[in-house]
Formats: sequence, C-alpha cells, structure tokens
Amino acid sequence: MAQKKDTQKQAPLTLEENFERLEETLGRLEDEDLSLEDAFTAYSEGMALLKACNEQIDRVEKKVLKLSQDGGLEELDNHD
Repeated sequence: MAQKKDTQKQAPLTLEENFERLEETLGRLEDEDLSLEDAFTAYSEGMALLKACNEQIDRVEKKVLKLSQDGGLEELDNHD
C-alpha cells in the first residue's frame, strides 16, 4: 500500500507556533559554528516565518471587534 505524504497540505501553523519556530531559527543563527550556507538557509527560513507572522497579525487586526453603543459587538471599521 502506498502511504500518503501530504506534509505540504497540513494545517497552517498558529501564530504562536510560528513565533516558536522563529525563536528556534534565531537560536540557530546565533550559533558561532554555523556555516555560511546554513546561516543563509536559516535566515531565509526566518524571513519566511516573519512574513507568515505579519500576515497572521494583519488578519487578526481586521477581525478586531468593538462594542457598539447598545453593548453588542460589531466589526471594527475605519468609517467612524
């Protein structure tokens, strides 16, 4: 039987998971014994993680809710 290898189609990481991976990447970059090639790879991974974090934060900001005058919640818009 053939095994499924859909590792590329896994659920996206949460913001917290991306921050954790970013911290690990930064730790690798701080290693004095890291080769230039490995440092470049880690830097590229870090930049991709940073981009993913920024995109996730942007999505969350767009979903921010504010209390309306009657106590209900409504989406925050910039037309007030």
